[in-house]
Amino acid sequence: MAEFTSSSITIEAAAADVMGVIADFARYPDWTGEVKEAEVLATDGQGRAEQVRLVMDAGAIKDDQTLAYTWSGANEVSWTLVKSQMLRSLDGTYILKPVNDTVTEVTYQLTVDVKIPMLGMIKRKAEKVIIDRALAGLKKRVESDAR
Repeated sequence: MAEFTSSSITIEAAAADVMGVIADFARYPDWTGEVKEAEVLATDGQGRAEQVRLVMDAGAIKDDQTLAYTWSGANEVSWTLVKSQMLRSLDGTYILKPVNDTVTEVTYQLTVDVKIPMLGMIKRKAEKVIIDRALAGLKKRVESDAR
C-alpha cells in the first residue's frame, strides 16, 4: 500500500471474536454509520468473503462500491477497490494483535483516492475520520456482543 493513514484501538475481546465481527459483512449496517447495505458476492474455499458490494452513505458522499478482500492468516484482512462511482482507489487493512486472551489491539490502515480533486491534507483528515469512526464502531459492537 502507498502512503496511508493509520490508527489503532484496544478492544476487550479475543482476536477471533474481533475478526468474527469484521468478517460478518451482513451486519455492517448495524454498527457502521456509513454502510447502508452489504452483500457478499463471492467467497473463498474457507467461506470468507472475497468480494463484497457496499452501499455507502456518508452524508455528502454516497457510493455503491465493490471491494476485493484478501485474508492473511487469522489476524489480518486487506481490501482493494474493484469498482466505485466516487473513488479512484481504496486500499485498507485491519491488523489484529492479541495483547492477551481477552484483549486485542486493532490497527486500521486506509488509503482513499477520490475521483474529484482534493487536497492531500483534506484527504488525510477524511481518512482519519473514517478510520476513527470505524474503530469506535467496531469496539462498541465487539464489546457489546461479548456481554
